[in-house]
Amino acid sequence: CTLAAPVRRCDARFPVEPVREPFTVRAGSRPSSRSRAHRVEYQVRAARITDVERMLALWSATAPAAGAAATLDAGDLLRQLVYLPQASVLVAETLRALAGLAVLALRPSVHAGGYVGSVDLLVVDPRHDQEQVTGVLVEELLRSARNKGCTVVEAALEYARNALPVWERFGFASAGPRIECLIRAERASAGRG
Repeated sequence: CTLAAPVRRCDARFPVEPVREPFTVRAGSRPSSRSRAHRVEYQVRAARITDVERMLALWSATAPAAGAAATLDAGDLLRQLVYLPQASVLVAETLRALAGLAVLALRPSVHAGGYVGSVDLLVVDPRHDQEQVTGVLVEELLRSARNKGCTVVEAALEYARNALPVWERFGFASAGPRIECLIRAERASAGRG
């Protein structure tokens, strides 16, 4: 028996409420270009060891250039990252079909004043709405980064090129060859005059 971590349910139009089960994100407050009357519901959760093969299949299918990278070595690394506290590996599903995946890796940084979260991988199945899936994954990556004490989250521009407005909606801005989002909580200067 395992204890489920507290997760949340959110809708793009309504406030977030805490629940004790995997949360569902109803993405698409505006209709998709594919279907005007269709509302897609995505469940975003932490990846499990049993998801690795499906994640590798999606990665190699959506990024032909990643063919060599999406090999057994990558599979072994993903299996390790699922259990490491310095990473968050997330999957987005709808009707038990994998719609996307994201990996956030943390590193300490003196310059940033804490941890820096790097979006190491973000892949969306082309059969799903790129903006909706990217939005729910980025939202959960930022929540995870805040919970782990990150002050900055960065991503290579290659992950944002198809859905840059989605990333910008969450506060990401261009920072050289990458985009970044400052998420440091403002600290009160107690006792300083």
